[in-house]
Amino acid sequence: MASADLKEELLCSICLCVFKDPVMLRCGHNYCRVCIDRVLDTQDGSGGYTCPECRKRFQERPPLMRNINLHNVAECFLATQPNQEEITGICCTYCVDSPVPAVKSCLMCEASLCDKHLKVHSKSPEHVLSDPSTSLENWKCSVHKELLRYYCTEDATCICVSCSVAGEHRGHQVEMLDEASEKKKKSMRNVHRNLITKREETTERVKSLEERRRNAKKKASGEAERVTALFIDIRKQLDDLEKRVLSEISRQEKEESLSLSALIQKLEIQKDELSRKMRHIEELCNMTDPLTVLQEPDTGDLCDPEEGGGDEDTGGHDNQRHDVDDLDVTVISDTLHTLCDIISGIRIGIYVEGPGDILLDVNTAHNNLHISDDLKTATWTQEEQNRPETAERFHCTQVISCRRFTSGRHYWDVEISRSGWWRVGMCYPSIDRRGRQSYFGDNNKSWSLMGNNSKYSVIHDGKVIQLPDNISSDRVRICLDYEAGELSFYELCDPIRHLHTFTTTFTEPLHAALCVFYPLFGSGSNWLRICN
Repeated sequence: MASADLKEELLCSICLCVFKDPVMLRCGHNYCRVCIDRVLDTQDGSGGYTCPECRKRFQERPPLMRNINLHNVAECFLATQPNQEEITGICCTYCVDSPVPAVKSCLMCEASLCDKHLKVHSKSPEHVLSDPSTSLENWKCSVHKELLRYYCTEDATCICVSCSVAGEHRGHQVEMLDEASEKKKKSMRNVHRNLITKREETTERVKSLEERRRNAKKKASGEAERVTALFIDIRKQLDDLEKRVLSEISRQEKEESLSLSALIQKLEIQKDELSRKMRHIEELCNMTDPLTVLQEPDTGDLCDPEEGGGDEDTGGHDNQRHDVDDLDVTVISDTLHTLCDIISGIRIGIYVEGPGDILLDVNTAHNNLHISDDLKTATWTQEEQNRPETAERFHCTQVISCRRFTSGRHYWDVEISRSGWWRVGMCYPSIDRRGRQSYFGDNNKSWSLMGNNSKYSVIHDGKVIQLPDNISSDRVRICLDYEAGELSFYELCDPIRHLHTFTTTFTEPLHAALCVFYPLFGSGSNWLRICN
């Protein structure tokens, strides 16, 4: 009995079912959110809104406040009633004493029926039964108020008999609703299968991108460790070099200081001796006794400074000033030349070889490409070059490098004229030399960056990816990491901008590849130049 009383308190007064997502009006009454929304929708435009129970009036549509406590109580009640079928959805129109779930709706009667009332309901064809619905009026023509029985294929709409016979759909191709529904279901199943396929493809793409992201993170971590180790080594080498140079300067300074100290001590002794002799001469010059002066030994050996005497202890002062050299800057400079070795080591740590190694192979150049004498520039020309026809020569305006790359990390830069279409990249030597499939990027043996005067795109195996970046520089860089299977393209602007990276496993040697099309609008000169 207590359970029945509790159930009465948990019934929505609109649908007479246990509350689902109960909400409360400001007046305090609770309803299912869907139920009260429908009631309030019918009151739109009437100048106000009222509570279905207490009729309290609201000038504006009242906000619906979710009743969490009531929701939890209703959930707990339903959980304790496993043997009672929950009254949900649509109730029987004729069961007025207590709500009973409807199992069918009659479109003719516009009524919903439970099992009991369905058994006594009319079985005549005009009484069309459908799954329980609250929108039975949707099954009738808005013009003729008759049941919708046909589907007009020309206007793609459901119609009644009167619409087909005398209405605006007269003479149109029509189908029975079930037949049209089955056709649409069949079409939708095909769409569904396509969507499943696309979803699977998208899932695989997401997995692939996630794998690339993990690999990128792993590679970035490895690169960070490599760069950190490189700079640690550079700092160590610079610190060692600084210590060596400072030690050499200190050693030379100490040696020079000792030499100068010895010379200064020797000169001080000479200075004292000279002072003694000067005082003796002064004493003789001040004597009045000529006999004493004349009996004094000859003063020529007193080394008169003005006469440049030959005393070996005091002579050759100019020479003595050069007995000690200055710092040996040459030795210091030679030590500092180790910086060149450090810088070379840094360059090797980044990319082994640069663009100076790329020369174009004239034997592969199309006859409408002029190759410069330094084998660095390919220019489109109307005048055909008189080159012999060979199996190596391209039948489209392309050329590859003499050198092939089979390992290591390399980069090379290309300057573009921006006068027409062009492609730069790398290819296998086994690439076709004739036919549309021989263009760089239009096959699985080449990878290229393609551009015109405004936009970039990349292409491999005939699949083009349009890049969002506009061309802003006249130079691009191609970087190859053969072992890692990566071919990257950059625009040499400020700052340098990464455009795209192809990731694969290289199975053949690689050649640098240039493709130059004729100039846009037939004017100007279109060319590509490998930069030194």
